Amino acid sequence: MISQIEILTVMKNAVYTILLASLPMLGIALVVGVLVSIFQATTQINEQTLAFVPKILGILFALLLFGGFILSTVTDFTSDLFASINSMLR
Repeated sequence: MISQIEILTVMKNAVYTILLASLPMLGIALVVGVLVSIFQATTQINEQTLAFVPKILGILFALLLFGGFILSTVTDFTSDLFASINSMLR
């Protein structure tokens, strides 16, 4: 039977992996959002859709740049999870 500690450990590792995998895209979106907000404040252009396109392009760029890191992080978590299933069920 699986103990509560093992379940909590798997959940903790899953949340950590999700945060680690999403960090590059969120960081780029934050930086681009701040830069667009500064641009909007200085030029007094208050268009809501102006921030949308640069953020999407920044997120796609981050995905292209950090895609290998994200894939290896998720793959490592998945292989560790599959390797621990046998020991958890004993």
